[in-house]
Amino acid sequence: MNLKRIFVLTGAGVSAESGLGTFRDPGGIWSRFDPMRLATPAAFAEDPDEVHAFYNLRRAGVIAAAPNAAHHALARLETGLRARGGDLFLCTQNVDDLHARAGSTGPAHMHGEILKARCLACGAVHPWRADLGTRTPCPACRRDHALRPDIVWFGEQPEHLEAIDAALRRADLFVAIGTSGAVYPAAGLAAQARHLGIRTHELNLAPADNAEAFDEARYGPASVIVPEFVRTILG
Repeated sequence: MNLKRIFVLTGAGVSAESGLGTFRDPGGIWSRFDPMRLATPAAFAEDPDEVHAFYNLRRAGVIAAAPNAAHHALARLETGLRARGGDLFLCTQNVDDLHARAGSTGPAHMHGEILKARCLACGAVHPWRADLGTRTPCPACRRDHALRPDIVWFGEQPEHLEAIDAALRRADLFVAIGTSGAVYPAAGLAAQARHLGIRTHELNLAPADNAEAFDEARYGPASVIVPEFVRTILG
């Protein structure tokens, strides 16, 4: 295929085979935990200890996980496109760092990164791999009761929206991988791409909620179908 500019959106399904849970699938994280108690600014203000405990467990899980074949395939796609004068814009809804560890450069984390902490007092953002607690001081301003996971909670604005919009408008192909198609604004990107005349492709374990927005689809485990797709693109 003679494609130079590809926009890839990934969701929890791309990391599921690395042992990181999805959110809305049967048995997913939000079927076992109430997001309104754990993933909103109000929840953090009401009970920061409970929220910290939940994200400390998730942070430890990310650190223990390893990239799978789907992550590595996307890194190869980026390298291959660059070699032919193209580019890959990788936008992820995931807060893990598995794309970067597989070799992808600069993925846009629209929902933030769990291996970073943000200070509500001074605004500083720090790389963070240890547990967080209410008494953990900010390395910059030394305030306690101020650090939170640097992730986007329900009711907050996703990050990198301007860069995401600009990259989508330049794309020759939009690909969604392992997404539920239920979380906006990410779920609206496929329809936006079609409106712009960009072909859309879904790679997923099963059809997403917005499956009708895709011109083509392949279904199966990400570790199988993503490498197959990348081989098709790179020839």
